[in-house]
Amino acid sequence: MTTTQLPSDQALLASLKTIVGHHHVLTGEAETYRFRHGFRFGAGNVLAVVQPGTLVELWKVAQACVASGKIIIMQAANTGLTGGSTPDGNDYDREIVLISTLRLTGIHLIGEGKQVVCLPGATLYELENKLTPIGREPHSVIGSSCIGASVLGGVSNNSGGALVQRGPAYTEMAVFGQVGDDGVLRLVNHLGIQLGNDPETILTKLQNGTFNEADIDWNAGRGHDGNYVTHVREVDADTPARYNADPGRWYEAAGCAGKLVVFAVRLDTFPANKNSSVFYIGTNSTDELEDLRRHVLTAFDELPIAGEYIHRDAFNIAEQYGKDTFFVIRKFGTSFLPKMFAMKSRFDIFTKQFGFLPENLSDRIMQALSVLIPSQLPDRMLDYRDRFEHHLMLKVTESLTPKMRAYLTEYFAKVTGEFFECTPDEGTRAFLHRFAAAGAAVRYRAVHHRDAEDIVALDVALRRNDREWFETLPAEIEDKLIVKLYYGHFLCHVMHQDYVVKKGYNAVAVEHSMLPGLDQRGARYPAEHNVGHLYKAPDDMVAHYRSLDPCNCFNPGIGQATKKKNWVAESV
Repeated sequence: MTTTQLPSDQALLASLKTIVGHHHVLTGEAETYRFRHGFRFGAGNVLAVVQPGTLVELWKVAQACVASGKIIIMQAANTGLTGGSTPDGNDYDREIVLISTLRLTGIHLIGEGKQVVCLPGATLYELENKLTPIGREPHSVIGSSCIGASVLGGVSNNSGGALVQRGPAYTEMAVFGQVGDDGVLRLVNHLGIQLGNDPETILTKLQNGTFNEADIDWNAGRGHDGNYVTHVREVDADTPARYNADPGRWYEAAGCAGKLVVFAVRLDTFPANKNSSVFYIGTNSTDELEDLRRHVLTAFDELPIAGEYIHRDAFNIAEQYGKDTFFVIRKFGTSFLPKMFAMKSRFDIFTKQFGFLPENLSDRIMQALSVLIPSQLPDRMLDYRDRFEHHLMLKVTESLTPKMRAYLTEYFAKVTGEFFECTPDEGTRAFLHRFAAAGAAVRYRAVHHRDAEDIVALDVALRRNDREWFETLPAEIEDKLIVKLYYGHFLCHVMHQDYVVKKGYNAVAVEHSMLPGLDQRGARYPAEHNVGHLYKAPDDMVAHYRSLDPCNCFNPGIGQATKKKNWVAESV
């Protein structure tokens, strides 16, 4: 439900409607529902959802909300897994205005496309399409882009991804609004592009792309983490390759987690990989995969494009509960998914009006209809599923293909596992199936609501030298689970671990019982999603957030820190 409107609230709402138009200030419970509820986690009340259509409108909306003492939650595509861009309950000390940036699309190519300037609503999918005609790629190309994630969301959360050579999203160049100790919102232009001196001039030129090459400082800062390609090769290091709370990847907008109003970021792009190959590997030995991982990272002049792992149980769950997502992406492309989720959300809102209808009705209907969809997986993958517990997909460049083929042929002649070289269609389907696994646990829980209490979703960064990478849980935890889904970015030693908890057990308590075991292994979590409201942020991360947002007026409560204004400590 939305909050009761006081006279001061009504005045603010009137001002916001003047700025963006009446149709773009949402206050009703039904119309704000899909913004107030996270993709997997998080929900709460808001005073309004505001949808600015220009950067100047965004600036004015932020100014009005700050002046009124309201909390601002910035939200892009709302595809996060830890509730980091939605309210978390209703225990805030101020009303919340959630600003949706989906209307603020726009991508400017600079330097013949070697870099891009992305506005808040630009999605990875749109960026891919913009770069494809010129033979270049963005930082991330699949996974997050499959569910419509925004470019700025990835940068704000230091999101990782499947591409081994590129590391987490990072830039040192951005335009952002920041509230200082004095409570005043100021615009900061660290984009490395001359755009003028006053906020409205800067933001208008930024929106329209009315700048030229002479305005660009090509030494303004880094547009990605170029050191990661060396960092990930250090397989004997006793620390993870990447994790969200790594201070080395915090820089203004990068890793800000919504503690700034980010208007644009400037990022590097990369030459597209043409004629790549995919090798599909199956084994029942975790040691074989770890030996392979260490060799692949250290013995070749270039690294694979991607190395994605999926366990047989996750394979099976994704095959059954992710088949419709797989089918939709193959037939209609990733651009259709946000539309599908929006339709699903509207249906869920409508059915909530009827108390006799079951929860998660849309998921149940979609799952029932999915049985009509034929199998989407190649026969060779299904055969490996039956024979092998652990599956790895290696995607490599055209130049690395013959060397990798020779190595795998020699290696698997001596061990128990096997491999095959995918056809282009098999390779596409293999990676798509791997990424369909990310939403399969959500569907499973919805369909099996009588048996399933909730989901624990962890993404874990293992030590680069950890040979015992596959998890073994104590019996007292195992007994509280229905299924476990393990999948991840294997060469980076980043694992996604989803657990469906049995009915009657508290999922948060189950999760907390798992964390000491991860701590003992030297793992860090979350690996590539923001801490959101699920994880407790380390002290240095909270200090970082305080430095960005001294009034605690943007996204308070992130990392389980205080939600109070000016970071007033919670009472014990």
